[in-house]
Amino acid sequence: MIERVKLEKFFSYISKFRKVVLLGHVNPDGDSVGSLAGMADFLTNNGIEPVCVVPSAYPGFLSFLDKNGKILVYGADKDSATGAVESAELIICLDFNSLSRIDELGEVTGRSRAPKILIDHHLYPDPLFDVIISDTEVSSTCELAYIVIEELRKIHPDLAPLSHDGQTAIYTGIMTDTNNFSNSVRPATFRIASELMEHGVDKTAVQQLVFGGFSEDRMRLLGYMLYENMKIIPEYNATVMLLSKEVKDKFHYNTGDSEGFVNMGLNIKGIVVAALFTEDNGFIRVSLRSKGDFSVNELAKRYFNGGGHKNASGGRLYIPISEVERYYADALEKYRHTI
Repeated sequence: MIERVKLEKFFSYISKFRKVVLLGHVNPDGDSVGSLAGMADFLTNNGIEPVCVVPSAYPGFLSFLDKNGKILVYGADKDSATGAVESAELIICLDFNSLSRIDELGEVTGRSRAPKILIDHHLYPDPLFDVIISDTEVSSTCELAYIVIEELRKIHPDLAPLSHDGQTAIYTGIMTDTNNFSNSVRPATFRIASELMEHGVDKTAVQQLVFGGFSEDRMRLLGYMLYENMKIIPEYNATVMLLSKEVKDKFHYNTGDSEGFVNMGLNIKGIVVAALFTEDNGFIRVSLRSKGDFSVNELAKRYFNGGGHKNASGGRLYIPISEVERYYADALEKYRHTI
């Protein structure tokens, strides 16, 4: 249950300010883009025209959530994105818990004197925000955003609801962040998904758009990663995949092509932790997933400069990719002796 005082403060801000910016995180996924599109739809329906800004591009298969191409990408157009943030009267941050999680865009946002609202489901939200609506028990930020909107409408019945597009965006974020309703779900998650479907969200169409719109190169990359690249480390019940720049080039990698790869290892009997390490410009992007009581959040915090949820976390490494596999095994060994 969201505290009424927080809902009322949120309402007072969106009632007062017209220049509103919605911010998403680096490498926006379905939950990031879905929560941006869903909240933007709600605000637009209530007389506000928000600007959505993300640090880096979202995967092409999520473009149906941004039909008019209005989401500003800081990495592609720094002037427009910076200008939007600097002129904002209100900033709403979705699906990340700290401005440090949005790289250079966080520095721009930090300089703004506009009130900042956080709506997020990750652990340890930064206290710098003026309003913090955080719940680590929900499946996704989209689920939390939907609850915020519906609770607000109960208090203020004159508020317009989400349109079909907004509902679709929220459903998409819930579906993708739960790995198609297999992770981090609770009874309320299914109730909300059912409610969205009752309002007209086409589950089959969303599934096809998200999971059926991959390129041939992406599918061949997946095959390569599973057959040639994935290694099992039996002593730790773990798997590891390394996605180097060389492999990216070989399969004409596009943003989002590796979405879901890290989950594949957990489908193997006996595996409790899986990792995907992706070589980027100047660092290694870390994705960690686990089953049961194994906390990859703790693993990420201690050894991978990151964090997240108990069974889904991420981080960064600043070592050559040739050293990553050994570092990962060493981290698992050290972590094993602390639990």
